[in-house]
Parts: sequence; structure tokens; C-alpha cells
Amino acid sequence: MTEDILTLDETLLETGKNAKSAAKVIRKLSAQQKNEALLEMIQSLEDHTDKILEANSMDIENGRENGLDEALIERLTLSDKRLTGMQSGMKQMADLTDPTAKSDGSFVNDEGLKISKKSVPLGVIGIIYESRPNVTADASGLCLKAGNAVILRGGKEAINSNTAIVEALQQGLSNSALPKESIQLITDPSRELASQFMKFNECVDCLIPRGGAGLIQAVLKQATVPVIETGTGNCHLYIHESADIEMAKSILINAKTHRVSVCNALESLLIDKRIAQDVLPELADALKDAGVKIHGDPFTCQVIEEAEEAVEADYADEYLSYDIAVKVVDGYDEAISHIDHYSTGHSDAIAANDYQVIQDFLNEVDAAAVYVNASTRFTDGEMFGFGGEIGISTQKLHARGPMGLEALTSYKYIVEGSGQIRS
Repeated sequence: MTEDILTLDETLLETGKNAKSAAKVIRKLSAQQKNEALLEMIQSLEDHTDKILEANSMDIENGRENGLDEALIERLTLSDKRLTGMQSGMKQMADLTDPTAKSDGSFVNDEGLKISKKSVPLGVIGIIYESRPNVTADASGLCLKAGNAVILRGGKEAINSNTAIVEALQQGLSNSALPKESIQLITDPSRELASQFMKFNECVDCLIPRGGAGLIQAVLKQATVPVIETGTGNCHLYIHESADIEMAKSILINAKTHRVSVCNALESLLIDKRIAQDVLPELADALKDAGVKIHGDPFTCQVIEEAEEAVEADYADEYLSYDIAVKVVDGYDEAISHIDHYSTGHSDAIAANDYQVIQDFLNEVDAAAVYVNASTRFTDGEMFGFGGEIGISTQKLHARGPMGLEALTSYKYIVEGSGQIRS
């Protein structure tokens, strides 16, 4: 260990050493052994349901006392249904092919060397996240299935929930071939420790932040450990003049209101000027019935009496609330220009029936997920068949979109010879 490492918080240093040791064990295990561990973790979550929900109730009570808004309370809240969903996600992970068993084939070069490319775990993955305790289980399951150890650093608002979940998961691991230190939780909420964690290159191979723009930017600016950026979601729906309006309305309400506090919820609505006068009142009524506040451009405010005039920030913000920014655009080109300027590259959608417009939209919109006539709420690892997700990556290097098992691996080249030397 270097001199710098010795100045680290002792608990963090011990956590890192344990994670490194666990990662060496995990990478040697078979797919069956990892799957058996996942099944033990699922059973332990079920056995500890009452304890986890009790801990979650404490967090919710503390959150309300500390003035957390309802959107964050919603993200924080666990229920029997959500716990069952966590277990179901882990079961899906166990049923998936082990990504480290994958090989991209092999070839023999002119020197007679057999060269193949094999998937391997990243090693120790650090997850820094806010509010949502379901991330604790999802991230742990995915990391272990891909052969990695994981160190979790959740927000202080969910400390009781996260602690109860990790204790349950570790209890499950104690009945498996995996060390319980394969999953560890940092319980110290201090910023100083978080900063040390982000610079813990000696024991952490990759950092993945999950949360709001402030958290993600803080990690990107402070970390020396390589970061996979999971972006905020200023998601758009563009209603083209060729759209089926009833279908577009259904997509709009689902994408905006199904769960407002998540990154794949709709935040901005664009609508063609040719149909806006006739269609906006119907869409606005549906939004109002769902409790959504409209922030609109001058045209929208002229048509919709209850709309509040939008400012620049409204088109850039990720609301995570019952608010939506609405803009009437003069055709396809203006819609694309607006999305290019304001989109965070997460999920953008078009409602249309014009084939060429649809193809142009799919080709031109630069987002991790681009939708035609469907809700942005489907940008989700479970919906994509990944058995949950580690996050939604909005970057372009290594991983993009819902990050499943393969995003938690790298690769190495295997070179087999028979005594060849290079001349």
C-alpha cells in the first residue's frame, strides 16, 4: 500500500481490502455457484421482509421530519410489492447467461498464435446513490452475477433501509460459496469519506453514481477512479402532425405520471404547430386531470389558460415532479433542434405515423434510447430483459442505456502458442 492509502479512513481501507479479497474469490466461481448465491440472497430478503420494511418506515419518518419533498419520499418508500420486485429481478439475473462465460471467438494469426477474446469481471465496483433503497439489491445482484465485488454508498436518507437490506443479503451469502464481504455498505454519510472513496483507485476499479444531476457532477469532478456516468433524464415526447392523438395522449400521461420521480419519466412535450390549436386543449385537460402543472411557451399559454409561462430553466430541468414543459414547434426541424439543445441524452420519443419522419427521428436523435409510439418509461433494465439495471448510462464509452450484466465486465485477450518468438 502507498503512503497515501495509509491516510485513508481505517474503516474504508478495511472495506477496500475485503472487497479486493472477495473479488479474487468470486472470479474463480462457476456460474452455478453465483446463481446459488443469488437464490440464497432472494430467500434472505424474503425472510427479512418485516425488518426491512420497519427500517424503511424509520427512514420515511425521518425524511418527512427533515423536509424531504414527496417525490423523494416516493423514491425512498419500500412496500411488499417493491420488495417482491427486487426478488423477482434477482431471479431474472440468476436465469441469465453468465457474461464471464462469453468468448467472442478465436482466430489463428500468421505466426500460428491462437488469439481469443474473453469477458472478465471489472473487479470491485463502487456505487454511490441517493434515496432509492431498491438500488442496494439490484446493484448487488448484478455486480455479483457478473463476478464483481461491490461497495455501496447510499444516501443518509435511506441509511436504515440500506443497512437492513445489506444485512439480509450478507446473511444469504453466508449460506453460499461467496464471501459475505462481496457486498459491503459504507454507513458513514460524511462528504470527506465520500471524497476518499471516489479517489480509492487502489481498491476500487470503477465508480457508478446514481442520483440527481448534483450527485453525478460531484462524482465526475472529484473522482480519480474511472466513472461510468449515469445521466439525468430530461426526456422528450414530440407529437408530430401525423400522430394518432388518442395514442399520443395515452403515451404522454403514462410517461409523465406513471412514476414522476424516476429518470425515465417525461419532462418535456413538443407538439407541431399545425395541430396544436386543436389538440393542446385535449392534452392539457388530460394532464390537469392527472395533477400535472404545465409550463408553456407563449402559444401554449394563449391556448391553455392555466398554463404558466415557461422560462429557460423549465426546458432544461429534470423536474421529477408533477410538472411538464410544453413547447409548440414549427415542424420537425425545430423539434429536433430543441431536443438537440435540451435533451440529456437519456430517452426521447416521437408519436407519429409518417414513416419517413419516424426514420429521420430514429437516425437523428442522439439519446441512449429512442422511442416510436411508446412511453419513455420502458427505459429500464428489467423491461429490456436484463434482470434489473445498475443504472442508465448516457455516455458513449463502454456502456450506454440500461446497464445490465455485460456492462459490468471488461475483456482480456487469451494468446496460446507453441513456442513462438517475434523476429
